[in-house]
Amino acid sequence: MRTMSGAVKRLSSSQMIILGFAAAIMAGSLLLMLPFATRDGHGAAFQDTLFTAASAVCVTGLVVRDTATYWSGFGQAVILLLIQIGGMGVVTVAVAIAAASGKKIGIRQRSIMQEAISAHQVGGIVRLTGFIIRMTVLFEGLGAALLAPVFCREFGFWKGLWYAAFHSVSAFCNAGFDLMGVRGPFSSLTVFSSHSLVNPVIMALILIGGIGFTTWDDLRNNGIRFHKYRMQTKVVLVTTVLLLVLPAAYFFFFEFSAAPLSERVWQSLFQSVTPRTAGFNTADLTRLSECGLALIIMLMLIGGSPGSTAGGMKTTTFAVLLSTAMSVFHRRGDTRFFSRRVPEETVRCAATLLTMYLTLFLGGGLVISRLEGLPLLACLFETASAIGTVGLTLGITPELGTASRMILIFLMYTGRAGGLTLAFSAVSGSPGHGARLPQEKLTVG
Repeated sequence: MRTMSGAVKRLSSSQMIILGFAAAIMAGSLLLMLPFATRDGHGAAFQDTLFTAASAVCVTGLVVRDTATYWSGFGQAVILLLIQIGGMGVVTVAVAIAAASGKKIGIRQRSIMQEAISAHQVGGIVRLTGFIIRMTVLFEGLGAALLAPVFCREFGFWKGLWYAAFHSVSAFCNAGFDLMGVRGPFSSLTVFSSHSLVNPVIMALILIGGIGFTTWDDLRNNGIRFHKYRMQTKVVLVTTVLLLVLPAAYFFFFEFSAAPLSERVWQSLFQSVTPRTAGFNTADLTRLSECGLALIIMLMLIGGSPGSTAGGMKTTTFAVLLSTAMSVFHRRGDTRFFSRRVPEETVRCAATLLTMYLTLFLGGGLVISRLEGLPLLACLFETASAIGTVGLTLGITPELGTASRMILIFLMYTGRAGGLTLAFSAVSGSPGHGARLPQEKLTVG
């Protein structure tokens, strides 16, 4: 027993985080294998439950079985629980349970929590966890209350309440799981493409869940006084607005120009929000042009913000890369935002993340395309959706073979646990502080 305890203590924060996600996925897989987790009472195959649990914990939304028609009420409840755990983070949930039971939260647990939610400091981390829990309950409850009248009218009172709660949690956690398969297999929210209540509520939940817990804290402390926000909060908010407005303008003028005006506006806004990284859709994505699909792929890879329910490279990574490029163009020696300089380590991490995501996204798409004999763009769309933990699909995921599904599971896991977290967990020891090697100039570009 002491040996196991000692082994756990020797695990780094990164290793604890990725093992926590792996444990949640495995537990969810086993629960979904129970006979009463499926509507036919026969139970599901392990490869189906593993994929579904991984997609739920990694808040992705890619599915191989329609959530509404294949899984029973118990199975749907398990999926919703996995989404909640994955969205808030395994570590956040564990710390919240420990704090609620009166257990003392040690410095090691606080350090792991800091890394898990990308907090700026260890101090006040338990208070911040309590704030995250309260805000999560508030927003998910408010979302469910707003959606309930629509869904109760559509599906009946009790079923409508369940649908409202399920979709509110799924949207806030940026998961993209839906129960609209009762209207049509894998139809997502297309039936509500012009609905004036469902659209804004779902979009608001996605955006609130995707801007990050530390951003919430900054907004709570400083209100609307933009000049008092931390640099990260400013970067997150400005980048989020730009990634909302510019793609929406493209979709409005070039992709949905044939739709009625109200539907055109809602579809354009929704398709600019959901790729980062929610997975719902209100339009048939197979009808988009290749340019439209490429834009969605880019949005999926960027994703949401650090320490949020969203995945992807993160908005801050994208902003740092753009600012670094601008610094090079202007021959400045540093990357900067709002009269503040960004550390060189942050720039190197951003470049590393971009390299990792592009390598895995492209490599996974190429391998799946070769294995399945499918068009490369469709396969790249699925791998971008997986590593960005989005869940949008062109409809090929249910037909993929075991090897291709395992690739998507690995990409979802990497995207949710974090590329750098996964890399750090594989490298033991502390960062080196030895003598620096001689420098020699290398020409690039």
